[in-house]
Amino acid sequence: MGSTNQSIVSEFLLLGLSRQPQQQQLLFLLFLIMYLATVLGNLLIILAISTDSRLHTPMYFFLSNLSFVDVCFSSTTVPKLLANHILRNQAISFSGCLTQLYFLCVFVDMDNFLLAVMAYDRFVAICHPLHYTTKMTHQLCVLLVVWSWVVAILNALLHTLLMAGLSFCGDNVINHFFCEVTTLLKLSCSDTHLNELMILTVAGLIMLAPFVCILVSYILIACAVLRVSSTGGGWKAFSTCGSHLAVVCLFYGTIISLYFNPSSSHSVGRDMAAAMMYTVVTPMLNPFIYSLRNRDMKGALRKVLTMKFLSKQ
Repeated sequence: MGSTNQSIVSEFLLLGLSRQPQQQQLLFLLFLIMYLATVLGNLLIILAISTDSRLHTPMYFFLSNLSFVDVCFSSTTVPKLLANHILRNQAISFSGCLTQLYFLCVFVDMDNFLLAVMAYDRFVAICHPLHYTTKMTHQLCVLLVVWSWVVAILNALLHTLLMAGLSFCGDNVINHFFCEVTTLLKLSCSDTHLNELMILTVAGLIMLAPFVCILVSYILIACAVLRVSSTGGGWKAFSTCGSHLAVVCLFYGTIISLYFNPSSSHSVGRDMAAAMMYTVVTPMLNPFIYSLRNRDMKGALRKVLTMKFLSKQ
């Protein structure tokens, strides 16, 4: 198949989540509400952390970065989905599809790295509290975030360039609500073994290494909590970690089921449901799980909202 065939498909058609008009209206409203909740919730967290000096600590530094990434993550897919519904136009250009794929890879990797870094931060805080300030320095925190961005960008660039090198000379209908990598591979009329190999090796290592780091961190945290003499305090800490682990399992569970299973075990409905969980639902839940249960964050958010209200008086 010659490289000239790549120009045959100049755009793709995103079918979305449903072809039923009534279901489309309901899903449009649902996605709009979830997107607004994601943006408002995460921006409030960023504003609260930046304006409250008590929250200028490593944990909240990572949390503000996670909130920023989650806003960008949802903004990569949901606005296009909403615009397609309003304009009654399902088309996305070939370059637009690759751009969406690139930013999806970047923000998925960043979510992945930040979850691991936050787990390590909690491990140091709970298991080595006396050494917390000397270990989790501002320089180390910035370095961890910068390297996360570097690795995420390079990994996304690798997969995007590999996808750009494929030929698409037949069907251009994407049975999904965004340009998802495995769906694009199925549409290609080129040999996709190299792409699949890179997903299983490079992307697999990038996803699974932080996941292992999270598991080890929280196993050690659980062991430390169980050794606490105060049963109430121990269970309180364990409950907080349990909430974090619930979101971690939701995020990684859907990623693993999508990209690290044989293609023969995939179904369109299951894949779209899993993709919706990690691209839309998880970013929306993160502000509630990581922040709104936190007393300091509640106080900072209350202060921000009070200042906004008083400024309008």
